Amino acid sequence: MNELPNNPEKPNVGGAVVPPESYVTPASAPTGGPGEPRVPEGSGLGALLQKPQNLAILALAVLLAMQTWSTHTRFNRLREDVARTLQKDNASNAETAQAVRDTQEAAKELQVKVGVLENRQTESQSQQAALEQMYQDISKNRDEWALSEIEQVLSTASQQLQLAGNVQGALIALQNADRSLSRSDKPQFITIRRAIARDIEKLKALPSVDQPGIALRLDNVIAQIDSLPLLSDEKPAEPIAPTRVSPPGVATSGARAAGQPPAPANPGLGRRVADTWRNWSHEMWDDIRQLIRVRTVDNPDALMLSPSESYFVRENLKLRLLNARLALLSRNEGTFRDDLNSAQQMLVKYFDTKARSTQAAQALLRQVQANNVTIDVPDLSESLNAVRNYKSKS
Repeated sequence: MNELPNNPEKPNVGGAVVPPESYVTPASAPTGGPGEPRVPEGSGLGALLQKPQNLAILALAVLLAMQTWSTHTRFNRLREDVARTLQKDNASNAETAQAVRDTQEAAKELQVKVGVLENRQTESQSQQAALEQMYQDISKNRDEWALSEIEQVLSTASQQLQLAGNVQGALIALQNADRSLSRSDKPQFITIRRAIARDIEKLKALPSVDQPGIALRLDNVIAQIDSLPLLSDEKPAEPIAPTRVSPPGVATSGARAAGQPPAPANPGLGRRVADTWRNWSHEMWDDIRQLIRVRTVDNPDALMLSPSESYFVRENLKLRLLNARLALLSRNEGTFRDDLNSAQQMLVKYFDTKARSTQAAQALLRQVQANNVTIDVPDLSESLNAVRNYKSKS
């Protein structure tokens, strides 16, 4: 057992002060020797535990301590759980807020799309109503509409026929009009179809003008103008190689090939002088012939053209032929003939008519001049009058 110190005062378990004379030494406690301190009786832990009141207080203190520790532990755990729950709730709230914002934006976009779809639906409904009204109008006045279309087509074809002489276009327009009337299969249209048939026969009886072929020939001549030789471009001919007399005793290759007998090995002085004079005279005559040339030209100005003037002559000839091509397309025969005659005169005046290319160009122009450009075309008044009379009666 632990020894208690010899204090004058000793606090009790309950906090009261016990005087020294109240210490009682248990009977069973051994007494020490003369040098050992004496322990008061009843001051040990066992003596305290023997009292019920002290045991109850001790037990209560232990229970309170355990309860306090348990409560503190549970409180800490609860606080941690609450903190985790709050964190989860905050994260969930943030996600929910983001989801709400996304939903709001999606709702706005959907509202815009719904508005666009409603506008389109409104437009579609209005278009559908207009189409239905148009269909009703067409179904009620189908014959009148068909006749108006045929009248417009025939009027346009008649104008093209009179202004540009487009026979093929007018013929196609009449055939399409007759085909449209044949689909309706109504006896009231027989008079109109008879008039259209008579106009078709008139157009088929007209002579055809090969405008594409004539235009192609003119294009070929225009493409050849830059290569046609001018009188001012003619160059002197190359000199002819003189025929030299071989020296005495040497046979030429021609003589060898012809099998002629070789010249005598030792000709006389007179023969050598004659051969030398003959060779020299031939060379001198060739040089003189290149210096002086005699030509007969009807227009001397054509030989005096400068390079720039030659360029303008070729360009003027091209313009004449292009004007003739335009007159062909517009069926202006007077202008067409005048331009072709002017082009022929320019070829004869400024170009070398002995060259084959110039002769070929002149031949093409003569072929073009031999064609008739204008023909007397009828009008389509009979068909137009038949359509207009039917519309006025109905």
